[in-house]
Amino acid sequence: MEKDPLKPTIIESGDGSHTLRVDSLNEHYHSHKGAVQESEYVFLKMGFESLKVKANITLLEVGFGTGLNALLTALKAQRNQVHYITLETYPLPVDITSRLNYVERIHGEGVNRLFQDMHASAWEQKIQITEGFTLEKRRCSLQAVEALPPIDIVYYDAFAPHAQPELWEPAIWAKLHACMASGGILVTYCAKGQVRRDMQAAGFLVERLEGPPGKREMLRATKP
Repeated sequence: MEKDPLKPTIIESGDGSHTLRVDSLNEHYHSHKGAVQESEYVFLKMGFESLKVKANITLLEVGFGTGLNALLTALKAQRNQVHYITLETYPLPVDITSRLNYVERIHGEGVNRLFQDMHASAWEQKIQITEGFTLEKRRCSLQAVEALPPIDIVYYDAFAPHAQPELWEPAIWAKLHACMASGGILVTYCAKGQVRRDMQAAGFLVERLEGPPGKREMLRATKP
């Protein structure tokens, strides 16, 4: 496996849960002000829970990273059938994922086994993790991904524009708009004005929402 050039280190965020710091990019995998609370608010509350009335949900995550967003979604998926497709260019090594403290910080039945199964599951395959949650990890970039089914929700959790500008270009939003189902939503922690305008130019209806603790705003985009 190709060595991860990011060399992330584990740090404790403001809510006691772990995030990873990448010094070379001056970035974190999750908010240093509260990793779990950010994921629960941005991706679960403002994203997944907006479509809970839908029985079958196909979700695309850009940036599997620590697996935190997938873990929280699987815990909420008992009343849904969720096909969770996640993209990651540099999967984290087990010596990092095994030391993350999400199992201690998140309450729910079978959290430890669920988290282990997600990281142990094979890449490039659809793996049924629970009765209502199927995980498909793809080791590729968003630019290179092909053959996506119609997507109901996008968790856009790439590094910030200053660190990964290629993942915030107008062509990205056009590609995502084309692969999403009508009524599908995209949520991201980012609230930059240029990102909002580029999403709108791609055909999305975009809302500025109150952000998670420690951040003023976030964006939610809907495909009409």
